[in-house]
Amino acid sequence: MGSILIMCIGNRVGGDDAIGPYIANKIKKETKIDMILDCGTTPENYTSIIKQKKPSTLIIIDAAEMEQPAGTIRIIPKEKLGTMHISTHGIPLSILISYLEREVDHIIVIGIQPKQMSGTLSAVVKKSGDQLIELLKKHRYQEIPPL
Repeated sequence: MGSILIMCIGNRVGGDDAIGPYIANKIKKETKIDMILDCGTTPENYTSIIKQKKPSTLIIIDAAEMEQPAGTIRIIPKEKLGTMHISTHGIPLSILISYLEREVDHIIVIGIQPKQMSGTLSAVVKKSGDQLIELLKKHRYQEIPPL
């Protein structure tokens, strides 16, 4: 298995949009995985790190409005990225991925359906984040169904 880099995106004060930073912090505390980035709301600022580390697989984690029950975790196919609202960052994720595809062989986007985009992280989304962390630690993210 080649190297995996995990890029977590989200706004810490944006309700369930904070799921990306939550996952990044928890993985850093619980494991020795150093290939994880907490990109906040500016994932485009981390492209040089991705180019430097040259992972074989890039996993992008973000809150995503997928019209699913809150807390639902799905792999979002590239062709669906442009048609949905993902998080609150400036650059569309579809453009970021198009750029990163020149650097990384395999990109997986994992979305978690938010319940609320203001206030604090909801319990249902936090629980889903914890479930996703366990899958990532065991390299079982392929078990996540596609949207």
